[in-house]
Amino acid sequence: MESLTSIQASRREKIELQTWINGSLQRVLCMQGGDDDGSYAKNSQAPASAITLSKPLLLNAINQSMKLFFKTKEEQEKAEHSISLRIADLGCATGYNTLATIDMVVETVRLRYLKECGLEPEFEVFFSDLPSNDFNSLFRSLSSSVFSDHNTDVSKTRQYYAAGVPGSFYHRLFPKGKLHIAVSLSALHWLSKIPDGVLDKRSAAWNKGRAWIEGAKKEVVEAYAKQAERDLEDFLSCRKEEIATGGVLFILMGGRPESQPAENQLEEETRDMFNIPAYMRSIEEVERGIKRCGGFEIERIEYKRIVEHSEEKQKEWMRDPVSYGRAKANLVRATLKPIVQAHLGPYLSDQLFNRFESRVSSDFNLLHKTCFYGVIVLSAIRI
Repeated sequence: MESLTSIQASRREKIELQTWINGSLQRVLCMQGGDDDGSYAKNSQAPASAITLSKPLLLNAINQSMKLFFKTKEEQEKAEHSISLRIADLGCATGYNTLATIDMVVETVRLRYLKECGLEPEFEVFFSDLPSNDFNSLFRSLSSSVFSDHNTDVSKTRQYYAAGVPGSFYHRLFPKGKLHIAVSLSALHWLSKIPDGVLDKRSAAWNKGRAWIEGAKKEVVEAYAKQAERDLEDFLSCRKEEIATGGVLFILMGGRPESQPAENQLEEETRDMFNIPAYMRSIEEVERGIKRCGGFEIERIEYKRIVEHSEEKQKEWMRDPVSYGRAKANLVRATLKPIVQAHLGPYLSDQLFNRFESRVSSDFNLLHKTCFYGVIVLSAIRI
């Protein structure tokens, strides 16, 4: 007779398989919410560095390439789709990064219209992410904050109307021609689902013994690449419909150089059925997707290497390895805890992160390494 434990384990495994295979991943895929030490809001310095580095490309696209959708108040009042300028942050998550970026975009567009047209448009901003995102924390931050006018050093209330749009950016989120600027920051490397075959023991692409593609066999990498290709095509096709002609699409996502190939307390079965739904595209793959979709003209596309942390922070951690392990574990918790917990449950996921923290704290070789990660920055104009 089967024990209660084995029956529960079998039932849990079936639920896990349904979650990963049947498209339910979107119910649990999100950055860790809240504002505690393990939250994304407190562990998003690396994406912030990438945004800062790519800021000149975004500002150039707005100031030099974006169409002026109306040049006089009369045109503004007559414009069918341009009563206000509409901006969307796709995959907004929570915390400072999304709010600071939107403030920068709104202020840049506002100043351009003042300078070239002598008028200030109204702005609508849509913060969009999966329904599992912590929108409550995001809007608490939004309602309690102001931004500073760097020209006058005067703090002002936010100069836009805000709304949340729950849903996957791999599907349509807005009416045709609705948006004038769409940004997606550190989100598009997340896939819509685990690739077909990766969780199937009968498939050549079964990713046995691994949770991602690094070091995996060729069939696994190809499965991830094909899923990433389909997802990028879906993303671009949706934005092609939603962005008005002359509008800007700006993407910052995890990536890799063109020349670089994509690469236990847990029961073996439990480990094998978990895979991270992320893929780092190359510039070549992104360019191919844009060309295949049509409707966009690439203004600029670059690969950049970002230092994970400052030299001062690294020296500080060398003096206190325990704080280093805690910081690294919190960074992983911020991005992976919701999906790990959905797969393993609260107890095992906590054990996993605590074990990771302990191992990192004792890895003195890692402490002396300068860690980098790659991003691809794209600015494109809807034509």
